[in-house]
Amino acid sequence: MSRINQKFKSLKKQGKKAFVAFITAGYPNLDTTKKLVLGLSKAGVDIIELGVPFSDTMADGPIIQEASQAALKKGVNLNGILNLVKAVRKNIDTPICLMTYYNPIFCFGEEEFVKKAVASGVDGVIIPDLPPEEGVSFLKSADKFNLDTIFFLSPTTTPQRAKFVSGVSKGFIYYVSLTGVTGPRQNLPKDLVDNIKKIKKITRKPVCVGFGISNAKQVKAVFKIADGVIIGSAIVKKIKENIGKPDLAEKVARFVSGLIA
Repeated sequence: MSRINQKFKSLKKQGKKAFVAFITAGYPNLDTTKKLVLGLSKAGVDIIELGVPFSDTMADGPIIQEASQAALKKGVNLNGILNLVKAVRKNIDTPICLMTYYNPIFCFGEEEFVKKAVASGVDGVIIPDLPPEEGVSFLKSADKFNLDTIFFLSPTTTPQRAKFVSGVSKGFIYYVSLTGVTGPRQNLPKDLVDNIKKIKKITRKPVCVGFGISNAKQVKAVFKIADGVIIGSAIVKKIKENIGKPDLAEKVARFVSGLIA
């Protein structure tokens, strides 16, 4: 059983939901990312999602795009991020996922990437621009080395496709709460509850909701209907606000603790 599956099993026994925190790896630099990962784990984050910087994103809003560009300018790449994961694995057991576009994996080599990711301590991977129908060879490699593959469902997903995606997803299902890119929103979508109920009728796998969630009130609302919540832009924004401050990681961890509480 993977670390991600163990986490959801443990949370379910405790009657709790998962808090998934996204940060852009290498923003503002890899040393700070390491401190952030350790701080988020200590703050009670259940799963940490590390975004691999990429130049031509399709799902990221302006906050995460800016962070990715800054990391790329400093030469942050997949090898450096995997080495970072390997380093933090000596201190924490928190599940770690990579969110990356397919191009860096293609350049790395699919099986080589999967092998090194698993050896480094990565538990799962989320690839926004790789639909499962186009990722047959990647899925084979991931299955071979026990790397969880997390796929997306959205408000526009048909029931037939939802069944297919739910079947191939491992670890959890990522539900995109809105039609658009990442970034804070004032209100949760009106159809969120109904859409999660429909997904829950066709799968027993954990469903985590992301995109647009940015405050404690929204977290609480999502916890009532789903198995977990994913927050990224609000955390990356807090990182930006504290760049240059010696206690950046501590301030971000306190912010996230407030969301969890």
